Amino acid sequence: MGMVLIQVQPADAARGGRMGGGSFRAPSMPRSSGRSFGGGGYGGGYRGGYRGGGIGFPFLIPIFGFGGGGLFGLLILMAVAGVLVNALRGLGGGAPAIGGGGAMAPAVPSKVNMLQVQVGLLASAKSLQDDLRSLAASSDTSSSSGLQRLLQETTLALLRQPDLWVYANAETGTVPFSSAESTFNRLSMSERSKLDAELTSNVGGRRLDDSAVGEADATNEFIVVTLLVASTANARLQGANTGEDLRQTLRILGSTASSELLALEVIWQPEGRGDVLSAEELITAYPNLQHL
Repeated sequence: MGMVLIQVQPADAARGGRMGGGSFRAPSMPRSSGRSFGGGGYGGGYRGGYRGGGIGFPFLIPIFGFGGGGLFGLLILMAVAGVLVNALRGLGGGAPAIGGGGAMAPAVPSKVNMLQVQVGLLASAKSLQDDLRSLAASSDTSSSSGLQRLLQETTLALLRQPDLWVYANAETGTVPFSSAESTFNRLSMSERSKLDAELTSNVGGRRLDDSAVGEADATNEFIVVTLLVASTANARLQGANTGEDLRQTLRILGSTASSELLALEVIWQPEGRGDVLSAEELITAYPNLQHL
């Protein structure tokens, strides 16, 4: 019997915005005469000819930071468990082939770090919404350099509003490369499901700007921004227990090099005219947020 994950949502979830992109692709290698094993996935997917190999047991143990609980931690554990089960099955049936025709497999990362930072700000941070809309309109989300700029500019926009930070949460976990794309997609779907609709979107170079985008209702209380990053960087984040911790975490995250950034999503709410995100709705949709 399969496991079903249910994320409890507010009765009237606010509309929001989303931007990002990425590619879980192995480093480019000369083509060989052997078979290639392509695959679909986020932002073009991973196509590198890699089929398997040894089992890196140290990387099958999830490493959580700052609690690592909730759905984020559960999805990381499921990804690692799935890789372990498949690896043990592979050992039972003999070692899987690597590439074809004697060609060497591309050097793929042994592990990928999944990082999620969420910040809840007072709704008076209207300029932040304007900054995010502007980035969605101008960012190149189809290239690694464009995604790196988007990550840097988003973290800078948050760093400019320290007096309006109220809640925050930071989590990180490490998964094998082979399960990184599916894990990132699950984490993304978990956060996107908290939105009633995506009015502003720029993902993988595809833009959408709905006419309903505009100032939130005057009774709105909070704005929540989620940063989801898949990276090969070994940076140690500072968590988000205090304002200073969050400041250092955002600075470190924003300095991720384009060569280390595999995928990025920035998700925020509310975004539409008349939308409201009350304190009760915020706590229901984002139960892991902690008061700074």
